[in-house]
Amino acid sequence: QVQLVESGGGLVQAGGSLRLSCAASGRAFINNAMGWFRQAPGKEREFVATISWNGSTFYADSVKGRFTISRDNPKNTVHLQMNSLKPEDTAVYYCAAGMYSRRPGHYDYWGQGTQVTVSS
Repeated sequence: QVQLVESGGGLVQAGGSLRLSCAASGRAFINNAMGWFRQAPGKEREFVATISWNGSTFYADSVKGRFTISRDNPKNTVHLQMNSLKPEDTAVYYCAAGMYSRRPGHYDYWGQGTQVTVSS
């Protein structure tokens, strides 16, 4: 069974940091890019960052310089380090596995999401 399980969300003040993690089953993780997306209430799901199997990364302009995506292949885990958080970063964050792309439709597997709330 393919599973992606996110953790690490929570409530933080503006300017603070959070580190999200996503644990993936082998079938979802091996040879796939891993991406992070987010969805705020009333808005469409948007791309945050992605990392290829060999470590290439790509970020949305809105998070570039503040967020860092990384992966630990032996542990089937991907992380999203989020620094200098802003209230507009508030959303449900989703982990996904698939192609190295910013398009949600290019990802085959999705986690259930973890809530990130940034207070002003």
